Amino acid sequence: MTGQELHQLLLNKWGRSYDVQLRQIKGRIFVQVMWKYLEQASFPLSEQEYLEHLNGVASYLNAWGGESQIKMFLAKTRERPRVGKAVSIPLDLGEVASEWILDDI
Repeated sequence: MTGQELHQLLLNKWGRSYDVQLRQIKGRIFVQVMWKYLEQASFPLSEQEYLEHLNGVASYLNAWGGESQIKMFLAKTRERPRVGKAVSIPLDLGEVASEWILDDI
């Protein structure tokens, strides 16, 4: 998966270029689709910076084997990012999880 493919998944699902963050919560890793999006005037990144950020997120997803988990979750969920509430996608990293638990993702 590339950052552009991740971007297209978000656009296909919600019609907006939402921010995506990786978070470690209680020893588990989540992909969080945040409520801010590129098309907002107050969004802090340029389009180029946004796509570079998504490329970074996508590289982690590829290394973890999480691409299919993201696609399946987005296909099934009825949740939407809204102010103050991100859509949290838990990643099941299996036995390699302990290799990837970082202090700061």
